[in-house]
Amino acid sequence: MKKTVFLIVGFFLLQGIIHNLGHPVTPTFVSGLGIPDIMFGVFFASMSFGLMIGGPIWGILSDHGKKKKYIIIGLLIYSLGQFLFGYVHYASLMVIVRFMSGLGVVSASTLLTSHVIEISDLRDRAKHLAYVGAAFTVGASLGYFIGGFIATNIAFSDFLGTTDLRRVFLIQSIANLVYVGIIYLTFKEDQIETISIKKPSILAGFKQISKIEPSLLIFLISLTFMTIGSTNLSKYIDVYFIHLGYNSQELGTFVMVTGFVSLFASIFLVPLFTKSRHLLKMIALIQILSAIIVFITFRSTQFLIIMYTVFMIYVIFKTIYQPLEQNYISKHAKDGKYGSVMGLRQSFVSIGMVIGPLLGGVIYQFEPILLFDFSAVVFLIGALLLVWVYILQKRNASNIQLKKGVDD
Repeated sequence: MKKTVFLIVGFFLLQGIIHNLGHPVTPTFVSGLGIPDIMFGVFFASMSFGLMIGGPIWGILSDHGKKKKYIIIGLLIYSLGQFLFGYVHYASLMVIVRFMSGLGVVSASTLLTSHVIEISDLRDRAKHLAYVGAAFTVGASLGYFIGGFIATNIAFSDFLGTTDLRRVFLIQSIANLVYVGIIYLTFKEDQIETISIKKPSILAGFKQISKIEPSLLIFLISLTFMTIGSTNLSKYIDVYFIHLGYNSQELGTFVMVTGFVSLFASIFLVPLFTKSRHLLKMIALIQILSAIIVFITFRSTQFLIIMYTVFMIYVIFKTIYQPLEQNYISKHAKDGKYGSVMGLRQSFVSIGMVIGPLLGGVIYQFEPILLFDFSAVVFLIGALLLVWVYILQKRNASNIQLKKGVDD
């Protein structure tokens, strides 16, 4: 079981590297095609819409078994989408292929995460999720660095032909096919007992996952707001770096550093935070402090210094937040139904990833600093929603206690 967990951690490391190779060159690539900056947000929102649609579909299909098959199918779709994004050159078609990429790539992230939850003991679940999150974050950071490096380093760009930025997306799609081969050869599904007296259809599965507790629904809405803020930060920092005159390699180096900070937080800090009995209070505090940091960071006249110091505290908070919220949500899943619940979570995350860039593109064109202020505000809204969740949980606990007293 531990061997499988660490194999999946390795998968997420590779996935993070490969799936982020194109990100540092995308703003320059889109600009070079004469496409307006606002379309950068539309492309990302389109991919996120694919994530939103694909998350529950792959989750429900996997609850029938054969996760490996659906992971491979999804990744093959992603490879095709990334190749086409680099070579179609028409904004309308690029929106469609970004949707295709999102629809495909979410299979691996959803199903591998749900598999880790299924095979992990309850006491180890948050720790294993932290390992997975850290591996992907470090991989993503390395992917940013490598993508920027091969596009700007003279020797590598001459050797690989990446002065033509389309080549970066070609390299990415080929590398992803290699990743598919590795999964095919090494991933073996552990047999998990599922509750399936009657196998539900996909439509029935959607109806089933829509019947959730009010407190969980509000928590997921809070997750959406947190995602809106964090998505705008991560994606428009890319654009903002280029806007300020930095190149793809400098952007990639910054993101790589954030990855190693995240790794440190996952190894040394996440285990401490997961021991807290006040999970909701901890998550709300993280959101409030994140908002304060964002307000401060983008008003500094020493941009690089503040990004490599104060902003790294936000990176730590974001790293701690993810395994905490995943662990909270997983506790609301019945045994054998983790794929459906994590697919539902992915949908709420993806709603934020769709809304965020669409609003972000408009706000950024009007005033870049205003976009980062907006991100801070939605963090605060997410924290307020968690207060509502806390009140509902307290009320529910009181009702249960009262009912026990009546029964006695």
